[in-house]
Amino acid sequence: MSTLKNKVQLIGNVGNTPEIKTLESGKKVANFSMATNEFYKNSNGEKVQNTEWHNIVVWGKIAEIVEKYVGKGKEVAIEGKLTSRSYETEAGEKRYVTEVVANEILLLGIKGE
Repeated sequence: MSTLKNKVQLIGNVGNTPEIKTLESGKKVANFSMATNEFYKNSNGEKVQNTEWHNIVVWGKIAEIVEKYVGKGKEVAIEGKLTSRSYETEAGEKRYVTEVVANEILLLGIKGE
């Protein structure tokens, strides 16, 4: 059970074209947003869709796979861990970011799509 302490699994659609960066070391990092949808019936019995957006980060070989095969709208499954960080803008404002750092990705949908 020790491996389940910080584990995230999501299936959804990529919300934007992944942003790929190559660091000075030659290692690649990819960032993209991902939408997951949940459906439920409200008190009037109407079907309601709730969409959650997630920031995804992948490194190394997985970033190279994302660069080659993942685009906006593509359905993917990811597994990773939830991380939080903060940074300061040029205006001196502190910003907080929560991301999923993925260590596995599975390309879903129709082959050749």
